[in-house]
Amino acid sequence: MLETGIQNFIAFLLAGVLLNFTPGPDTFYILARSTSEGRASGVAAAFGITAGILVHTALAVAGISVLLQASPIAFLVLKLIGAAYLVWLGIGLLRQKPSQSPEVERSGAGVAASFRQGMLTNVLNPKVAIFFLAFVPQFVDGSAADAKVGVLLLSLTFITTGTLWNLVLALAGAHLGRFLRSGPAATWLRRICGAAMLGFGVKLAFSRS
Repeated sequence: MLETGIQNFIAFLLAGVLLNFTPGPDTFYILARSTSEGRASGVAAAFGITAGILVHTALAVAGISVLLQASPIAFLVLKLIGAAYLVWLGIGLLRQKPSQSPEVERSGAGVAASFRQGMLTNVLNPKVAIFFLAFVPQFVDGSAADAKVGVLLLSLTFITTGTLWNLVLALAGAHLGRFLRSGPAATWLRRICGAAMLGFGVKLAFSRS
C-alpha cells in the first residue's frame, strides 16, 4: 500500500483553487486568444498552459528543478528568456490588427500557435518550477515511503483545477468575443491583455530569485 504522506488535502485544495483564481499571465493570455480568435484558440491556449505545467511537474518530481533553486545562474538565464518571451507576446498582441483574427481562426493556425505559446509561457518561467518545489511539498510528509508519489498526486490535483478554470476562461472569453470582435472594444481588450503580458514580462525580468 502506498504511503504518500499527503497531509491537509482540503487545505491544499482550497489554497490551490484560490491561486488558480488569481489573475496572472495565463489568465490574460487565454482571454486574449479566446476573445480575438474564438473558442478553439482559447481552449488550445488553456491546454498548452497545462502541458507547460506538466513539464515542470515532471521535472520537480524527478528532482531536476532543484537545479534551478540551487543555481542562481541557471535561474537567471531561464528567467530572462521567459521574460523576453512574455514581452514578445505582449508586443504581438498590441500590434495585432483586428482584421487578422478571423483569418487565423478559420485557417486553424491560431490553434497550434495558441497551444505552443501557452506551453512556452510556462516552460520558460522558472518561478513555476520553484512554486512546485516550495508549495506542494508543504502538504507532504517527506519521511513517507512514497513521498514523491504524494507530490505528484497533489501537483496533478492543482493542475486539474487550474485546467478547469482556464477552460472556463476560454469559453467565457469566446462568448464575450462574439460581441466584441467586430467593434472597437475588441481592440481595447486585446491591448489590455497585451499590456498585461508585457507588464508580467517586465515584472519577471526584475523579480528576485
